Amino acid sequence: MTDNSQESPDRGPHSTPELPTTYTPAEVEGALYERWVERGYFEADAKSDKPAYTIVIPPPNVTGTLHLGHAFQHTLMDALTRRKRMQGYESLWLPGMDHAGIATQNKVEQQLADEGKSRHDIGREAFVDRVWQWKEEYGGRILGQMRRLGDGVDWSRERFTMDEGLSKAVQTIFKKLYDDELIYRAERIINWCPRCMTAISDIEVDYQDDDGELVSLKYGEGDETVVVATTRVETMLGDTAVAVHPDDERYRHLVGKRIKLPLTDRTIPVVADTHVDPEFGTGAVKVTPAHDPNDFAIGQRHGLESLTVMDERAVITAPGPFQGLDRFEARSAIVEALREQGRIVAEKRPYVHSVGHCSRCKTTIEPRLSLQWWVRVEPLAKASGDAVRDGRVRIHPPELNKRYFDWVDNMHDWCISRQLWWGHRIPVWYGPNGQQICVGPDDEVPSGEGWTQDSDVLDTWFSSALWPFSTLGWPEQTPDLEKFYPTDVLLTGHDIIFFWVARMMMFGLYAMDGTPPFHTIALTGLVRDEFGKKMSKSNPNSVDPLDWMDKYGSDAVRFTLARGANPGADVPIGEDWVQASRNFANKIWNATRFALMNGATVQGPLPAPEELSATDRWILSRLNTVVAEVNGLYDDYQFAKLSDSLYHFAWDEVFDWYVELSKTVFFAGGDGARVSGRVLGEVLDVMLRLLHPIVPFVTETLWTTLTGGESLVVADWPSDSGFRDAAAEAEIAEVQRVVTEVRRFRSDQGLQPGQKVPALLTLDGTLLAPHEDAIRQVLRLQPAGEDFHATATLPVAGATVALDLSGTIDVPAERKRLTKDLGLAEKEKADAEKKLGNEAFLGKAPEPVVAKIRTRLATAEADIARITAQIAALPSA
Repeated sequence: MTDNSQESPDRGPHSTPELPTTYTPAEVEGALYERWVERGYFEADAKSDKPAYTIVIPPPNVTGTLHLGHAFQHTLMDALTRRKRMQGYESLWLPGMDHAGIATQNKVEQQLADEGKSRHDIGREAFVDRVWQWKEEYGGRILGQMRRLGDGVDWSRERFTMDEGLSKAVQTIFKKLYDDELIYRAERIINWCPRCMTAISDIEVDYQDDDGELVSLKYGEGDETVVVATTRVETMLGDTAVAVHPDDERYRHLVGKRIKLPLTDRTIPVVADTHVDPEFGTGAVKVTPAHDPNDFAIGQRHGLESLTVMDERAVITAPGPFQGLDRFEARSAIVEALREQGRIVAEKRPYVHSVGHCSRCKTTIEPRLSLQWWVRVEPLAKASGDAVRDGRVRIHPPELNKRYFDWVDNMHDWCISRQLWWGHRIPVWYGPNGQQICVGPDDEVPSGEGWTQDSDVLDTWFSSALWPFSTLGWPEQTPDLEKFYPTDVLLTGHDIIFFWVARMMMFGLYAMDGTPPFHTIALTGLVRDEFGKKMSKSNPNSVDPLDWMDKYGSDAVRFTLARGANPGADVPIGEDWVQASRNFANKIWNATRFALMNGATVQGPLPAPEELSATDRWILSRLNTVVAEVNGLYDDYQFAKLSDSLYHFAWDEVFDWYVELSKTVFFAGGDGARVSGRVLGEVLDVMLRLLHPIVPFVTETLWTTLTGGESLVVADWPSDSGFRDAAAEAEIAEVQRVVTEVRRFRSDQGLQPGQKVPALLTLDGTLLAPHEDAIRQVLRLQPAGEDFHATATLPVAGATVALDLSGTIDVPAERKRLTKDLGLAEKEKADAEKKLGNEAFLGKAPEPVVAKIRTRLATAEADIARITAQIAALPSA
């Protein structure tokens, strides 16, 4: 709780507060956000004596727009940094964008195509200039959308992975890795996109089930034949062996021999390799080292030749009748040629199998042997695993440790070169006599005839891997780096543990002398639709969060996302839930407005406990419990639980119970109203502070009106004062029990919530005695007059509530309605009993069907008991 005994800088005197009758987010959010930015609330000071708290944003692509996944993670990061700022930390949430090499290049290439040109028509330098122009004109739309969401980032520190400082960092670490022999150039199998004409990373490959064909082919002649099966017949032109398992007796006589490769003038060896599964297919596999990663490994083990039979556009280059054909054209032509020779043993169409596609252009990926640049990851990956194992870095939730270790303990060398023009160009120069020089940012570029720079650029993830320290000024030893590194938490989706998280760990530990880039890795799930299905732009379930913000307000979207955020778990979200969150914001607004109109205040000290009613002591006790609970949940990244706790405290306990139970006090005026007004002001003050990191806009508007304070962004975070009152909590629990029971009875009798009923309350000797006026107010119970006739008596919590319903309901009509309902329930019971008593039915019906009927029987019996009691409680005619 907050000590209000003295006036604080953020809580000055103010005039009688007023609020509009309704809350309209569109009239509040934009102007309020700009005011926060203009006042510099989100800017962090590297010279501050406050402890630092740092989060770097996962940089969205410069081509990107805000989607629900962004909105989800940004909401959680914003909540963390806003809370820490309120707790007195120098809180830095650093924003920026990724240059998104292949995605951005594709955007500009499409522009050129619309003009009838290609990048080759204008040349590399002009093309790169054109991309920068595109970036300035169209890039970064997502930054404005982040403002719309309420992201409290330090815009003064905004970075871009291609800016001058980050480019220097990229060149510095490349040179360092190169000199330490952790970067090398070699031929390996990579993912190749024939449309984008570049190697692409695993994360840029989308796998989907395609209808293909599985063709079984016969190699060799006579007794020296073997059958292999393939979905990529065209690659047989590059086969350099057939492999079998060394223990497979069927082929032992062929191992070491050479057999005829159909449609060519070559013979290829039969090799024995333990990679082959003798139980799969025929137990023999074709080996094409230049066009398959597993085959490449077999080829390395057996010294096989690697024959590339396709060019960069996936056109056949092997001499012969198929030369010049596209790979898919060649596939059909080769199958036909093999069929004519009687080499086709079996064909299966369609054969559904998983096929990789370029995530940008949807072209089928071609595994291809290519000369590329690689990072030797073994020592870097080991260091990344050790940092988690020895506790320097904590993964949350801990059950995802295994997934992290599965990546870092089994990581393959990383292909970092891309055949693009947009990106960080590889800083290696080749001389006329075979020289190779890596150039650092402070080195002179080789001059003279015959020297050329490597034409490739670096994988986008290479520069992203430097993000936690390059954005703070590394390789320079800047005040920002000293103050804000290492960062405190990386909050990101579990789907990019390998692609980004592990790589930041590798480079952070390497560049920063063993200091990891963050203390905690908080992993989230993915946002899905309300039925748990993955959202996709190609599906009708895709949602633009900006549409929901326009309709319901940013707070509603944020609260919905936070309330679904269980650590590591996927987050279902539907529009109904956003609408419910909007209703919650409206409830906070209306209840605070009512409180302000009835004397809620933060002025002056909080009254001593002996001055407080049991209702006042109860809500203050519950308030402190919630403060402690929310703090613990924040520290454990339990956003869903803390949001739910705040929701139920605000709506159920503060608005539906405390405010309702206190209305008689407020209406009566006097000292009681003054005391409860101060208590209600305290509760709202603390509650709005607790809610602010998740729903910043509505809470800011209400809190500044209530307190006259400057801004919640820079207000103090609540602390648990330790005040607890178990007796008051027990007393109010009894009140709640009585009210709940009587409300249920009223509902069963068909009474409207606001309908008044004469009642006699016998409360003496119970905890309820001081609360009679409040109970009557909440339950709409009138005093019993001289003509009072109790038609129903409810014993509850040691008290008795006698009700006179004779003038409030149409007894004959109600009896007729209940009798009809009773008849339906009895018929349902009879039908269920008849089926369950039929042995023939029970012998044939599936267990789920039988279970459903048993449930129907139990429900019918409960309905009969309930309706019978309601009929018995009706007044006599």
